[in-house]
Amino acid sequence: MRTSSVPRPACHGPVSRARRALSATGLLAAAVLALGAAPAHADEAAIRKALAERLPNLPRIDEVSKTPIPGLYEVRIGTELVYADENGNHILQGNLIDTRTRADLTQARVDKLTAIDFDRLPLKDAFVIRQGSGARKLVVFSDPNCGYCKRLEKDLLALKDVTIYTFLYPILGADSTAKSRDIWCAKDPGKTWRGWMIDGETPTKAMGNCDVAAVQRNVELGRKYRVQGTPAVVFEDGSRAPGAIPAAQIESRLAAAAKKS
Repeated sequence: MRTSSVPRPACHGPVSRARRALSATGLLAAAVLALGAAPAHADEAAIRKALAERLPNLPRIDEVSKTPIPGLYEVRIGTELVYADENGNHILQGNLIDTRTRADLTQARVDKLTAIDFDRLPLKDAFVIRQGSGARKLVVFSDPNCGYCKRLEKDLLALKDVTIYTFLYPILGADSTAKSRDIWCAKDPGKTWRGWMIDGETPTKAMGNCDVAAVQRNVELGRKYRVQGTPAVVFEDGSRAPGAIPAAQIESRLAAAAKKS
């Protein structure tokens, strides 16, 4: 079962290995894939064995666990989830919804898996924009050529009393990398960033021996936390929101994060 919610708009980099493998087996086009016979007495090990034998391009399975539905198991590959029956005869890609509470159980699980320890982020590798008192904090992974990132920047302008840490995350090609260098090496990266993202002012080309190792570290950081599209917003409670979410939603998430701290 899939949710009826519209995915948050985001600019995407390379597709993950798991998604490519699933796409190759037709799972992105069809929700259910019949895999044939399996042992009568199946368990976690049997599910792993069946899927490994029948889907040889599938990346290594990290975890198999029961779901609230009898006979249905969650199969976790990194932070991507699919579901299998207890024999590994069928596999399902989609979101599990609790109809009683309308809770998206799949998304809740993914949110937990992808939560980030805000205090451990290398904020020295981000440039900082403070609005008002700057008392509230959030992190944004953003690509300078991402149209949805530009939309988000306009919404961020409306926030009050917030400190925004932006990690340049060039995943859309060589020009994104070049622009990230020009922005990072600017005298005032925050001003240059918003000049480009909001007003369309092309950053001045960086000259000399500017150290842009931080940008590469940001790419590695994003890969570590499986940031597969931009923008990606991280709140102080470790929760994250992929895509260009509106200012009102950011405000509610900031408030929720404050209550948890």
